[in-house]
Amino acid sequence: MKHDMDFEDERDRHGGRANAVFIGVERAIHEHRLPPGTRLAEAELCEIYGVSRTIVRAGLQALTHSQLVTLVPNRGASVAKPTPADAQEVFEARELIEPRTAREAARHATPADIELLLQHSAEEHKALDAREYGRSLRLSGLFHVEIARISGQKTLLGFVDQLVSRSALIIALYWHRERARCDSHHHERLIDAIAAGKPDEAETLMRSHLIDIHTALDFREETDTQRSLRDRLLGAD
Repeated sequence: MKHDMDFEDERDRHGGRANAVFIGVERAIHEHRLPPGTRLAEAELCEIYGVSRTIVRAGLQALTHSQLVTLVPNRGASVAKPTPADAQEVFEARELIEPRTAREAARHATPADIELLLQHSAEEHKALDAREYGRSLRLSGLFHVEIARISGQKTLLGFVDQLVSRSALIIALYWHRERARCDSHHHERLIDAIAAGKPDEAETLMRSHLIDIHTALDFREETDTQRSLRDRLLGAD
């Protein structure tokens, strides 16, 4: 079975994507190992990745362009922290764009494309079964990017790629893990519709799927004061 790293390799379409810092930080954000607001010190990144400050700065600039990182003069870089308004905009944009890419994917998918989606879905379920929730969410996002690629809509693919990356931060802030697993069969139904060449059904399923995600966002202030710092850092439930 194709490993999920291969899916990531297929996404290296932009020059910055070959940067080790960009790849490593982006993946850590997608897997929720780097929460919003985390400071990204240049010296520490140099040490972690064994690269020069020039490489680190290029990676951080690319991450800033993707709106995953915030760079403040004289204060350095940190993982971006989207507001509730940012979250609403991102998911409203996804609800406009991705039903179209699903429709076009159903019109253009080849047997090889369907096999790739099936392998990807299997990897996602494997991660869920192993309770690797961050990895499963990253794979879920890449699944949506893959559908956009299959659609053949290159301009929309670029939008979806960026919106999915930004969604990782939004989910980290506003989406409970339990809700992220509320329905693990949306992707299978999408694959079935795309494989059967049913554009209307694929479009409807994608829109419904994204609306379900959007409505699961919780913008209330954190009220859980019982969990210790240790529990929060170690991810204890």
